[in-house]
Amino acid sequence: MSLLNKEPVKRVEKSLKKFDPKQKVIILDTSARTAEEAASSLGCEVGAIVKSLLFKTDKSHTLCLIAGDKKASLKKIKKILNIIDVSMASADDVKTITGYSIGGVSPIGHLGNIKIMIDNSFERFNFLFAAAGHPNCVFKMNFKDLQKITNGSIKEITE
Repeated sequence: MSLLNKEPVKRVEKSLKKFDPKQKVIILDTSARTAEEAASSLGCEVGAIVKSLLFKTDKSHTLCLIAGDKKASLKKIKKILNIIDVSMASADDVKTITGYSIGGVSPIGHLGNIKIMIDNSFERFNFLFAAAGHPNCVFKMNFKDLQKITNGSIKEITE
């Protein structure tokens, strides 16, 4: 079975095609489960890899898109969200909220609406690579289009 036939990958592809019919899911021979693996597989800088990290508050979830060479700042995320406590969502929450398993969480094609914040450090790259629903699937997009397709707010959310 081709990876393109897997339901999570189809969801990403549908979102991509709706946004831009020329967009496509890229299938890799090697894993892109981590930012380092993805950069190695794609031959790009680790910072050009989009890490989709789901954070949980007492009332909601927020997906933070973080550059592969950066770490999310809980302090900055809490300040932006104006909350006291935030933590990484559990693997079960990630699957339930986004519809993806960790290692293939895409910034698009979620099961429901999720608030999205995008690391402003992505502006330094011409192109970014994000997971497409499976550890061996990604898509390529520029920063401006990533912001448009996700409707994410650009913030300084890294250390």
